[in-house]
Amino acid sequence: MFLNSYLMLALGILFEVAGTMLLPLSQNFTKILPTAGLAVFYMASFYCLTFSLRVIPIGVLYATWSGMGIFLITIFGYFIYRQSVNWQTILGLCLIIIGVILVNSFAELHSDSSA
Repeated sequence: MFLNSYLMLALGILFEVAGTMLLPLSQNFTKILPTAGLAVFYMASFYCLTFSLRVIPIGVLYATWSGMGIFLITIFGYFIYRQSVNWQTILGLCLIIIGVILVNSFAELHSDSSA
């Protein structure tokens, strides 16, 4: 159950990152395919997150989802959109990862007996 919750959280993060990466391609929602794609990815992300909530507290889930999303979007933005990343950004990303690890390491997970 715990592994499945973190797997669904990981999928939620990946779907959210995929949707966010389509934002520039949507050109302010004027391009139909990227706009439809990002909507589908965001819906899939939230769908996955609902399954994670059975075990992972919402604060821990959101901190992980947003922190890892920021990290991955910055990395993909660097490689795909050629956006610059300075040392302060790298330091901040490292601190985000440390924070996500700490939050998850000390989280009191619960199990949903109805699942």
